[in-house]
Amino acid sequence: MRLPVFCIALFTSLSMLMAGCSPPPLNDMTGDIQTIIADYEGATVAVSILDASKGFELHMDADRLFHAASTMKVPVLIELYRQAESGRFSLSDEVLLKNEFRSIVDGSLFQIEDDSDDAIYEQLGTPMALEQLAYNMITVSSNLATNLLIDFLSADSVQTTSERLGTTHMQTIRGVEDLKAFDLGMSNKATSRDLALLMELLRTGTAVSVESDAAMREILNNQVFQTMIPSGLPAGVRAAHKTGSITAIHHDAAIIYPPDSEPFVLVIMIQGLQDHEASSLLGSEITRYVYKNLRGDA
Repeated sequence: MRLPVFCIALFTSLSMLMAGCSPPPLNDMTGDIQTIIADYEGATVAVSILDASKGFELHMDADRLFHAASTMKVPVLIELYRQAESGRFSLSDEVLLKNEFRSIVDGSLFQIEDDSDDAIYEQLGTPMALEQLAYNMITVSSNLATNLLIDFLSADSVQTTSERLGTTHMQTIRGVEDLKAFDLGMSNKATSRDLALLMELLRTGTAVSVESDAAMREILNNQVFQTMIPSGLPAGVRAAHKTGSITAIHHDAAIIYPPDSEPFVLVIMIQGLQDHEASSLLGSEITRYVYKNLRGDA
């Protein structure tokens, strides 16, 4: 039986409303984002968007390798939960807090000198649970917690798991503040495509397991640094995300949760802007544009 034309039109309109805002063509979005970037002289930017609910995917310069900065803590988090789920240890197990690590260059000792987690240093010499280290590593981007977890897990195991999950360019080879390695160009690196893949796996509960991924998303949801992607979102829209910044590097990788539609992944990686207020503003502008075109104004 053929439906009347007005019924077909009504059904189509309702379907469009239920689906939310349809994204514009890829070329239009790419061009518009490039126009935003052009206002920030010296900025090199990669953007990846994965919106499975709309079957939409956009990648701009997504295979360019950037210094990963603290976004490398995402694969560390995933590996911690993977090993815990395998039964190697419990997340409630404790490790001794120490500020002494070995360079991957020559094994010489170094200490963390720059950290956003001041409180943890007051507890040096005492034990802390692995799950608390993971929480600090993500929410306040604790460098000390990161290096303790890298030592506990091994950078090789983090890299192996990232590759098994499908990343193709990401390199996690060491902890943070290994200055001898940094001077030789031996740094952790990432692409927006690879980070988006990991965030999408976390979103769908397929990075480790449904239960473990939910726990990791909750940690990411408690991120305290809100100056890039979250600052470009409408009120009431939350992001489970991980930032990363060092000198002229500023990144953010997020799962964005609109209140009335399915979540999607957005990754923005920026280098070349020494002023982090400027890079935050750029990331916020890109986020605002992306959200408006994928979900409309809130």
